[in-house]
Amino acid sequence: MILDFSKPVYALAPLAGFTDLPFRSVVKKFGVDLTVSEMISSNALAYGSKKTEGMLKKSPLEIPYSIQIAGSEPEILKRALDVINAQEGVDIVDLNCGCPVPKVVNNLQGSALLTDLNKMGKAIETIKKYSNKPLTSVKIRLGFSEKNHIEIAKVCEDSGADFIAVHGRTRSGRFKAPVDYDAIAEVKEAVNIPVIANGDIDSPKKAKWVLEHTKCDGIMIGRGAVGKPWIFKMIKDGIDNPDSDMIKSAVLEHFDRMIEHYGAYGVILFRKHLHTYSKAGFRGAGAFRNEINTISEPIQMREAIDRFFSQSLLVESD
Repeated sequence: MILDFSKPVYALAPLAGFTDLPFRSVVKKFGVDLTVSEMISSNALAYGSKKTEGMLKKSPLEIPYSIQIAGSEPEILKRALDVINAQEGVDIVDLNCGCPVPKVVNNLQGSALLTDLNKMGKAIETIKKYSNKPLTSVKIRLGFSEKNHIEIAKVCEDSGADFIAVHGRTRSGRFKAPVDYDAIAEVKEAVNIPVIANGDIDSPKKAKWVLEHTKCDGIMIGRGAVGKPWIFKMIKDGIDNPDSDMIKSAVLEHFDRMIEHYGAYGVILFRKHLHTYSKAGFRGAGAFRNEINTISEPIQMREAIDRFFSQSLLVESD
């Protein structure tokens, strides 16, 4: 079975600029059940962008693996699917109907599809018909400006989606409005396909509560895993706090994968991750962030990481 929904499924949400192959490789080692590519433009795939095709690559550890695409035009989607269909080791094609970014919305993609449910339904049907991958999924929000989450979810189901992930905000709510977990629970109650809850899940306690409150078949974590890829292990093993050895091991592993994937440029790209990792509770984090902002050599950066994360975590009272 590709995804076993008889028990909660824990998924890593796609986040542009963060959930690339190196990061997903690390998160996978901490027990996440499903990883999803960064959002990929169907237009870019359809017109042969080699850079975009490179974003389809996965780690051998990523089983199952989902590719998320943004698009709405059936002919473009079909051409993009020709590229995806040729990729081995892909289990799911996911349609993004939640991205709030203006440049995506203005192309009638992402959350803009929530304003045209007929077009959204046809896009899902196109993926279902022309994808050679076992499953089709959709990531949605509760609505565009106003909530119409039940209607949206039923269109997904009727159009052939095998499961959906629901971000508990409207497009207008972006990432700041309170997450409406009651609405996610209403979606779960309204459809007969599995539903994964998404939005502001950042701790084992919150994950447990969301699953119990929404009765969903799983949870999806995005920003809560940035700087904390071990969150899935914490949830599954009932760990309240990671130890410093776990953090150091994860950060070094992530750095090594970045250099392997991007070459020396991975040093620059990794700075934003280090800014987040260093907030875990180590002494001298501010000075460390200033230091790494000036480093561009892989060996020098790895030594700085090793040195900083070799210290013990500060206790809360310090």
